[in-house]
Amino acid sequence: MNDFEIGVILPGIAVQRRDGITLRDAARHAENAGLDGVWHGDHLAAGGPTLDASVALAVAAAATDRITIGTSVLVPAIRPLAWAAKQIATLQHVSGGRLVLGVGSGGGPAQWAAAGVPYRDRGRRTDTALDLLPRLLAGEPTPLPDEAGAPVAPSPAVPMPPVWVGNASPAAIRRAARYGDGWFPSLITPREVAGGAARLAELAAGHGRRVPAVAVGGTSALGGGDVPTRADIAAGIASAYGRPPEEAADVPLTGPPAAAAERLAAYRDAGARHAVIGVAGGDWRTQVDLLAEARSLLR
Repeated sequence: MNDFEIGVILPGIAVQRRDGITLRDAARHAENAGLDGVWHGDHLAAGGPTLDASVALAVAAAATDRITIGTSVLVPAIRPLAWAAKQIATLQHVSGGRLVLGVGSGGGPAQWAAAGVPYRDRGRRTDTALDLLPRLLAGEPTPLPDEAGAPVAPSPAVPMPPVWVGNASPAAIRRAARYGDGWFPSLITPREVAGGAARLAELAAGHGRRVPAVAVGGTSALGGGDVPTRADIAAGIASAYGRPPEEAADVPLTGPPAAAAERLAAYRDAGARHAVIGVAGGDWRTQVDLLAEARSLLR
């Protein structure tokens, strides 16, 4: 049995148009290829066209039978909490319990301003969401500290999905240790995964909790031909996230599937058990097939 699961980020609008693929087709293709999950981000004011995560993942859930349906990552704190709980419960229901709830507090000040939520409140509101969502999804009447009115009990009641807390920051590791079933950093090196996993285990023990699983978000352009090079992708990571170029160069999955499997094995050896990969270039279907081949080589 493969002890390392690989999911893929569903294609955005531009890629759907370029490659002539719908979300439904993409989700079904990933499942048929043998990947373990399909994932979608959550962006309100991203500067370009993006789909609503809950609607996009509902389409993916309807098109598939087996694979995980995941948020990468949902930002519940920019929503009224009862509304976030309703969206999460609906996805859990329509997917037949296949949801993994990646949660974050990012998106930049513009996203929070667009939602009418003070950026300075993002940490506190995220902690509140993580604390109260289990009660809300269970259908228990729950007072909401940021909304006036009587306690609410959204329906339908559903099993609480696994929660993976996104980001590699110390605050995110603390949240994952306290609330999460997983820690979900993106675009970091195996060395950083190992260090974060050790800190996660230490903090979880302090809370008397089982150590959360580790999942990593990555990026890939596999095979040859007209796909971005490792240097191209690394330069983009270094520029966008202020990473040292030598660290950014250690992140992308490039080359043949065997090379990708070797890199993924380094993350597994560092403590990760899941990877969620965004396609950085090339035909989306072909890239999914190559990722699935890498998965089959990973032992």
